[in-house]
Amino acid sequence: MRIRGGRLPIGRNPAGASDEGTSNEGSAGESTSAEGTSGEGTSAEGASGEGTSGEGGCGDGGSGDGQTADGRGSAGAGTLSSPWARGTAALLAGALPALAFPAPGLWWFAYVALVPWLLLIRTAPSPRRAALDGWIGGIGFIIAVHHWLVPSLHVFIVLLAALLGLLWAPWGLLVSRLLGGAPSASRAVAAVVVVPSGWLMIELVRSWEGLGGPWGLLGASQWEVAPALRVASVGGVWLVSLLVLAVNTGAALLVADRAARTTAGVLLVVCALSVAAMSAWAPRPTDSGTVRIAVVQPGVVEGPGSVARRFDRGEELTRSLEGRGVDLVVWGESSIGAGAWERPETARRLAELSRRVGADLLVNVDARQTDGSGRSGIFKSAVLVGPDGPTGDRYDKMRLVPFGEYVPARSLLGWATSVGKAAGEDRLRGDRQVVMTLPDGARGLRIGPLVCFETAFPDMSRRLVRDGAQVIVAQSATSTFQHSWAPAQHASLGALRAAENGRPMVHATLTGISAAYGPRGERVGSPLGTDASAAEVFDLPLARGSTLYGRLGDWPVYGALAALAVLSAVEGLRALRRPAPGPPGPPARTAHGSPGRPGR
Repeated sequence: MRIRGGRLPIGRNPAGASDEGTSNEGSAGESTSAEGTSGEGTSAEGASGEGTSGEGGCGDGGSGDGQTADGRGSAGAGTLSSPWARGTAALLAGALPALAFPAPGLWWFAYVALVPWLLLIRTAPSPRRAALDGWIGGIGFIIAVHHWLVPSLHVFIVLLAALLGLLWAPWGLLVSRLLGGAPSASRAVAAVVVVPSGWLMIELVRSWEGLGGPWGLLGASQWEVAPALRVASVGGVWLVSLLVLAVNTGAALLVADRAARTTAGVLLVVCALSVAAMSAWAPRPTDSGTVRIAVVQPGVVEGPGSVARRFDRGEELTRSLEGRGVDLVVWGESSIGAGAWERPETARRLAELSRRVGADLLVNVDARQTDGSGRSGIFKSAVLVGPDGPTGDRYDKMRLVPFGEYVPARSLLGWATSVGKAAGEDRLRGDRQVVMTLPDGARGLRIGPLVCFETAFPDMSRRLVRDGAQVIVAQSATSTFQHSWAPAQHASLGALRAAENGRPMVHATLTGISAAYGPRGERVGSPLGTDASAAEVFDLPLARGSTLYGRLGDWPVYGALAALAVLSAVEGLRALRRPAPGPPGPPARTAHGSPGRPGR
């Protein structure tokens, strides 16, 4: 520093003039290193009575890499000093994980996709900003994963994303609390356990049907990764999500803090060894023969009379299966229009097809009907048809698509029908799941039907298998979103459901993608893409025995709840033990009368 006229510039200290770590700019603590922080972990915030951290607390001191004394990082510096810039960064960081799902299908990216978001929240200058970063990132995540709904919901999707994004605000506080500053070894371990647990609670809450259902669970991005499918057989998609989040958290620790790298590396090795152990020792389903199931996909049929022409095309494709020894023929969702279903001729034509092919048909109708309890209204139903017509086996869809099949709180949100393609009339929901038994010609095969996005709910397929279903059969129609990521995302869910339960699964659609999976989640045969109009036969391996997930259910969810409860208890005890701040002392005097710079 240049000294003019033998004097220092007013208000500045020469470099090295103080051994307290005060920088030339006078911002105490900006150059404080992790090694120089006291064992009590007192932060700059603690000086004002706002939060002296204990062992492993959030204020373990600066990390020596440009962070403030409270350990939150100099978030006000650089390109993120503007709230708008920081908000944009949070929005984009939250959207990144969408690239791990089909159709991009960058499954490997899921293990690092959350790192930018975690690092951003970590540097939040205040808890309020951390919560805001979590909320804005959650908006980005919801819009990116569900962007294909924009043509149907228009601007309404922004409102939905803003509401659902609030679920990530507490998660932002959690991330800031555990990853902020220079985490001790114990806090790094807690972060790798608790940050994923917080995310899993978000997935659990938004899995409620009324909030859109469990679409875009992070673990579902690993649908084609064999080790991840083995993990799913142990703890369902929930355990896979926990694993993916744990790796992301460990990676964030590796990048963010030098002192925590050893601990983070050990934790990542533990994750890898856990996956290896589950792959080696988790129970595997035992093969018990094969079954031949055909899927009929009529393809895109548009224009006047499209419903009748689609039925004709499905009939034509089914006839082509004659002599191929199939045990069951599956048509897609809404494969028969309401008007056709009301005509006796339709039942006659379907029965004739069953006799010709030598197998029962599982069709799907969206029409006014009366269920077993006497309720009348529009049901979306899977109906089994044999050589003599409908067999009486019928499953009415239980979990309906919000806005697509009913409008929640229609008296308040009915206006959504004027800005998008929301349901003009609410469908009725079924009251129980059904397992259907095929005739002896198909060896008495027991099938468990699901309709549309019910395949996203892990508990529904698990219930069917526990009730004796040997094959899970899903009927879907994603023609509204034909040229988006939706068909590929929907079809991929079958791999998770098959692996979770150790049972094969068939996913049949009107316009693609139709696919089949074996009891380990492996793909069987060739899927029918969105450009196909064809019938495909799948030789599915049957299996017996149960997976750990089938036996134990959603135990990872309860484990995550327990981890968060332990954290809350620990934080509560620390708050009780922390001494109350004493009365404020007299204002410090300074060399030049400035209250902002104490004199020496």
